[in-house]
Amino acid sequence: MATTGSVVVEYTVHPNVAAMSADDQELVKAAHAAALRAYAPYSKFKVGAALRASDGRVITGSNQENASFPAGICAERTALHAAMAQDPGTVITTMAVIVPQVTGERPVSPCGICRQALLEQEARQDREPLRLLMAVENGPVFELRSASALLPLSFDASFLNG
Repeated sequence: MATTGSVVVEYTVHPNVAAMSADDQELVKAAHAAALRAYAPYSKFKVGAALRASDGRVITGSNQENASFPAGICAERTALHAAMAQDPGTVITTMAVIVPQVTGERPVSPCGICRQALLEQEARQDREPLRLLMAVENGPVFELRSASALLPLSFDASFLNG
């Protein structure tokens, strides 16, 4: 007999960036600046990400497209890979993501590949939560306490040890 389950995602909605802590405001502003450096001549969809490491460093990334779709890389993975290339033991405490041209009441969330990369990062740092801030310029900011909330029925390394 079949059973029914449910998945609940809890998040906090801040009315705007100004309503957040100074550290979080700084991170969203860094993500916005990174978005302006994106290379997105094909999609025109510029995304910026900024992450804060446990040692206080801020590392940014922006999407980088390529005419050979899908050879580009998203902003979130650009920032994550830059951080890990500099120091593979880095613990990421928070990441902010923004798409400046998107307006309204709902920010853009990471794509599926980036969700998996964020989940892998949490596993890599011994399940230390990676807070995620998804912002709308001049609008709300959605805060997840853990990036794993983005991928509740996730695929992970445990499936490979079979």
